[in-house]
Amino acid sequence: MPLLTSQPIHFGTFLVTKQVNPILHRWISAFAKQDLQVFHLTPLSFAFVNLKPILPGHVLVSPRRVVPRLSELSHDEVIDLFITVQRVSKMIERTFKATSLNIAMQDGADAGQSVPHVHTHIIPRRATDLDDRGGSDAIYGMLEGEEGDVGAHLKERDGGRPRFPKVDESSRHPRSQEEMSEEAETLAKEMESDSSSP
Repeated sequence: MPLLTSQPIHFGTFLVTKQVNPILHRWISAFAKQDLQVFHLTPLSFAFVNLKPILPGHVLVSPRRVVPRLSELSHDEVIDLFITVQRVSKMIERTFKATSLNIAMQDGADAGQSVPHVHTHIIPRRATDLDDRGGSDAIYGMLEGEEGDVGAHLKERDGGRPRFPKVDESSRHPRSQEEMSEEAETLAKEMESDSSSP
């Protein structure tokens, strides 16, 4: 089951998990859990599913404290963030049967960061997965373009106007809250099984 917390978790200004009273946690209906995107929590970081993944399994890891730049994180936050990236990466690679990963961070608006909150993209990869888009390096253009604009996707989902003109991408649609919650639940179980292994 996706993780519930007594504190709301934000990605920038976007709420990615509900605040749930721990006493009532057991009785929360499945419907109430549907908008949970977070599948892994540490004291200082969280991992969550992506509204419009570039490839299946594309997830994000962020510090719990909302800061725009990596240099603004404390030493402990940096350590926790990258240990979390490493743990989540192992699980994503195994779960999505990937042979490699792209791990990327756009640190600041001029680097393409669309949400002013430090975040790391983890994208599972396989040989020839982007051959139809020009090869494996096509991922960089996808991250820098409309496809990787997480902030615009979240604004669009929440009823705001996207920052860039909408591109007609028949194969890439925003996922429903239910789809993201189901994936978060599956990935939370995978993280639990990883933590029970040596």
